[in-house]
Amino acid sequence: GVDRNIDENTLMICNDNTPVAIAGIMGGLDSEIVDDTTTLTLESATFNAVSVRKSTVRLAHRTDASIRYEKCLDPEMTTVAIARFVKLLKTYDSDIKVVSSLTDEYAFHYEKITLEFDKAFVDRYTGIEISNERIVKTLESLGFGVQLAGDDFTVTVPSWRATKDVTIKADIIEEITRIYGYDNFAVHTTRSPLYPVRTGELKSNEDKIKDILVQRYNLHEVHSYVWAYNDELKALGIEVENNVKLANATNPNIETIRNSIIPTQLCQVKSNTSYSNDFGIFEIGRVVKGLDENNLCIEQKKLAITLFSKVKDIKTLYFELRDMLVVLSEDIKHKSLGFKKAEPTHSYEHPVNLYTIMIDNEEIGTIGIVHPTVGKKLDKKASVVFAEVDMNAFTDAQTAPIVYDEPSKFPPIDYDISVVVPEKLFFEDLSKCWIGKGEGILKGTKIVDTYDTDTVHSITIRFEFSSAERTLSSAEVQNVMDEIIAELAKIGANLR
Repeated sequence: GVDRNIDENTLMICNDNTPVAIAGIMGGLDSEIVDDTTTLTLESATFNAVSVRKSTVRLAHRTDASIRYEKCLDPEMTTVAIARFVKLLKTYDSDIKVVSSLTDEYAFHYEKITLEFDKAFVDRYTGIEISNERIVKTLESLGFGVQLAGDDFTVTVPSWRATKDVTIKADIIEEITRIYGYDNFAVHTTRSPLYPVRTGELKSNEDKIKDILVQRYNLHEVHSYVWAYNDELKALGIEVENNVKLANATNPNIETIRNSIIPTQLCQVKSNTSYSNDFGIFEIGRVVKGLDENNLCIEQKKLAITLFSKVKDIKTLYFELRDMLVVLSEDIKHKSLGFKKAEPTHSYEHPVNLYTIMIDNEEIGTIGIVHPTVGKKLDKKASVVFAEVDMNAFTDAQTAPIVYDEPSKFPPIDYDISVVVPEKLFFEDLSKCWIGKGEGILKGTKIVDTYDTDTVHSITIRFEFSSAERTLSSAEVQNVMDEIIAELAKIGANLR
């Protein structure tokens, strides 16, 4: 006989070039036994279970043989099967003669399976006391090789049980218990110690963020899938960026795994613009940023917030979102946020109004306005802003201690100035002008008003002075302010 592949899955058994049988499925007409048959060739074989399964499906032909061979039959049993068949032949016809020797051709051997466990493992899984002697007797009766050293068992699985049948220690427990008899098990409630689990910092931060966004700002929490919605994004003019793809995806429109949640939220906003003129959504979900050195997805957990409004201008909405982020940082980390100009890297980001969110001089996310092209396709009259924060980076930031300062018994002094801010100059740049000034008496600064025209951008800053030891004089406050105003003038921020 000669084995030949007729395609990538189906194996034929041939006599020279003449097909005799389809391996593992059915024999041919030329190999059947008829009334005048006097000579037999006994062949006992096993075949690759996967190949047989694929062939029988491909040929739409299931037989008794294929049903058996699909189950990974033990190749060690082929010689035993021939010996048994010869014995049966001699039992019913003592005149038969075996005229040739046995030829054994091995394509492959299954690996020998050895399992090690102890008596405590059996007791823990069964919940009852079964003696070592009974365990040994049970397994040996089933054909297993058993070595016992104290309470430690080393069990060798027989070949006819090692082909996808008994492969792990739990399978041994099944063999022991089914022979012991499930009816012999005492019925009682399982006891297991339950210990409180401390909530991790990441999960704790997530819960706090959700409470703040829902209770204080009335945002809606949403949940979405991790892939990019190809058709919906294309309708918004957002490019589906190249990233990890799903193997065997059922739909090409959901093939690519997302690397940002913001495009997903813009699709969700588009679906809900007719229900409200002003709303905000947020999600804490996962994105994938390529593959690591082990070819595994690099997953990141992100907080994404998107605000939509037909009644607020873009500036108002933008600062609302900024204030939300500042509150999250101050309430959870007790720290202020910083913002730095960023260059857009995604097609949905505004080419100018995009900023990096900073905490402790570390980048944790971005805040921006949607690209005008995308905004028009969402709603021509609406304002849309977004922010995305890396939850792990936010959690890694050290939480500042809460420090209590006793209020001063002496009256404070507030000093307001309005300065014209040159283009591309930010409040962070201005704040450097009063660092180190008024040491001990300058307690804080904040923006209290803004004024904008086509040519002028002005902000009003309030400086808060106080002392815990004495009443401040107008002269010493004025001296500090004169120094600050001089420093502001050096960078082009002059009094209005």
